[in-house]
Amino acid sequence: MSNSATAMLVSATIEFLRAYPPFDRMEHEALQFLGEQVRLAYYPKGAQIVSPDAGAVELFRILQRGKVVVRHASEVSVIDQASLTLGPGECFSIGAVMAQRASTSCYTALDDVFCYEITAESFFALLQKSAVLNLFCTQYLASLLGQSRRQLQMQFSQHVAEQQTMNSPLSAVIKKAALSVTPRTPIRKVVELMAASSVGSMIIVDERQQPVGIFTQSDVLKRIVLTGVGLDDPIEQVMSKRPHTLPISANAYDAALAMAMHGVRHVLAVDDGGRLQGVVSERDLFTLQRVGLRQIRQTLDGATGIDMLLQASADVRQLSLNLLAQGVGAEQITQFISALNDALTRRIIALNLEHHDLYGIEWAWLSFGSEGRDEQTFSTDQDNGIIYICTDIMDREQTQLRLLEFARDVNDDLDQCGFPLCTGKIMASNPELCLTLEEWEEKFEHWVRTPEPQALLNATIFFDFRPLYGAFNLADRLRLSLLRRTRGNPLFLRMLAGNALCVAPPLGTFRDFVTDADAQHPGTIDLKKYGARLFIDAARVFAMAHDVAATNTVQRIKQSALLMAISADEAAAVIDGFNFIQLLRLRHQHAEQTQGRDGDNLIRPDELNEVERRILKESFRQARKLQQRLKLDYQL
Repeated sequence: MSNSATAMLVSATIEFLRAYPPFDRMEHEALQFLGEQVRLAYYPKGAQIVSPDAGAVELFRILQRGKVVVRHASEVSVIDQASLTLGPGECFSIGAVMAQRASTSCYTALDDVFCYEITAESFFALLQKSAVLNLFCTQYLASLLGQSRRQLQMQFSQHVAEQQTMNSPLSAVIKKAALSVTPRTPIRKVVELMAASSVGSMIIVDERQQPVGIFTQSDVLKRIVLTGVGLDDPIEQVMSKRPHTLPISANAYDAALAMAMHGVRHVLAVDDGGRLQGVVSERDLFTLQRVGLRQIRQTLDGATGIDMLLQASADVRQLSLNLLAQGVGAEQITQFISALNDALTRRIIALNLEHHDLYGIEWAWLSFGSEGRDEQTFSTDQDNGIIYICTDIMDREQTQLRLLEFARDVNDDLDQCGFPLCTGKIMASNPELCLTLEEWEEKFEHWVRTPEPQALLNATIFFDFRPLYGAFNLADRLRLSLLRRTRGNPLFLRMLAGNALCVAPPLGTFRDFVTDADAQHPGTIDLKKYGARLFIDAARVFAMAHDVAATNTVQRIKQSALLMAISADEAAAVIDGFNFIQLLRLRHQHAEQTQGRDGDNLIRPDELNEVERRILKESFRQARKLQQRLKLDYQL
């Protein structure tokens, strides 16, 4: 072929590619290289282009004309709802080519197909030339997650057809400009302005328009009428100081979580300079919700007995389902569940304090496990304890008895509210877990110094602690003490890393997944034991090795990555994998509970659609990467 004809073909190829992402943003030199390296291949209708039994995939393909159907190797029908159809401009098989392995899916020509093909060797050279394509390929998991989330939203669309999406930015939620006054404005004028404008709140701003306080209708009675404050006094005397703020770029979910965590009804939106942009209220967020945050908070805050708390517990589950249906991510949903469950637990503790005399005791209620990590799902039992101070003048035995009697009632009430008693007795009513600060430190010291199997198991539960009620400073002191012990003990960290490697990702050599051989649960994978745990255990080791105080798995990965020279893209892929597994757990538990069964973590890969299977495999590969990092760091 003449040089001019070749140049024309390359030019035509480049012109075609420029119409599709990511090639529309690719660097000129890289695009020219791609155009010169590809060849156009033809596949007749029904032809199998890629299959698992063909060995390692050696060609990166870009569909030029026709359609290709992608299906799991075990599927019988080529065309079904679980299949994924590719059209012009789409690439395949990215994961297999990059990993230099066989494909785990079948790619079949749905009609006559033309593909641009480039060898694996040239593909890797192209990745070196193009940062755009490199980023696209490394973020492939994130793009698949987007597809999966859209499918999930469609499945639950009937629940939220008339509900405002929780992913809306605050700028879209705010309906009108916020009223504001200066701190020296007389109370009388503030109340008159609120009445004239029919608003329930007034924001107090400084000379830079930055909010310094908020005054609401409910403050009129308790802060003015009942206290006898003069109406000519400045509003700064009765305002609530340090109001909760969020960037205007935050979304509705962020505002809802802030309200849930802090028990407030208004969040202020501010710009990059901290200047007031608007007010978001509970009514703004949940007017159309069947179950609203305000309803739950009012039930919790006003609860006088277990019956009202039972209703609040059920409402938490329903509201969490609404968030799941709206496409809110697993990380946010688990945090939301944890925040509202925290509020419920605190209310149960407060009600029981009315019947138990703990005056003079400095103590705190601790949560462990998933609640300690802010990662609770729909199905969770109790994991809690108590830490306290026993001074020289106090009788330790009597002090502990008072705390144990109190804890027993709290544990029983939590059980009634849907948090079953822990079969392993990891509860504050267990004398072994109702200890002084010094006793907790001694217990942790023993586990770190003598990392036998039981000690390592204890570490995976109790080292993920968080205070819920009482003297939070006791938990802070215990955390500092723990980190001081672990960072100076390489043997313990190595043993903890070895413990994290005891369970491998359920990926098969010849099959996509290794499922449970148990006769009671054939064909299933326990996503808690063989999925989420892999990320949680690795993140815990990284955190303790690098003095990261966070207990949440995502935060541990993010903060540790910065200290371990792990790229942001690599960390993001790990987090995406973990969050997808959590999302599958949430969806499965909801489906189980809808059928009247106790929610578990056993999913059947064969029941997932093609996109979900692909993401799950990639998620397990991300877990394997974390484990490989542990093996390398600790020479295991």
